[in-house]
Amino acid sequence: MDAFSPTPPDWTQAATHVFNFACPHCGASNREASHVWLNRRSPVYGSDLQRKWQEFYQCSCNCAWWAWSTDRPPSNLSTSILPETHPDGSDLNP
Repeated sequence: MDAFSPTPPDWTQAATHVFNFACPHCGASNREASHVWLNRRSPVYGSDLQRKWQEFYQCSCNCAWWAWSTDRPPSNLSTSILPETHPDGSDLNP
């Protein structure tokens, strides 16, 4: 299954909208989902003009749920803040 496929999988039809970015049935996080599909073809713009889209998840307990991409909690997997660099590649803060 392709998470970026333009056609939604059948299991998304029964998905429940959640607000805490976890399975409403068993409480598993989105990282534990067995299937993922992102509805990137229909972005929505909030009042702050920030783009968001629907993220659909099918949990290992077989429950389908979705949430807005802007509701996703910050990841502890992101890299640390990179040093600022000048356009020529040199460090601005040596």
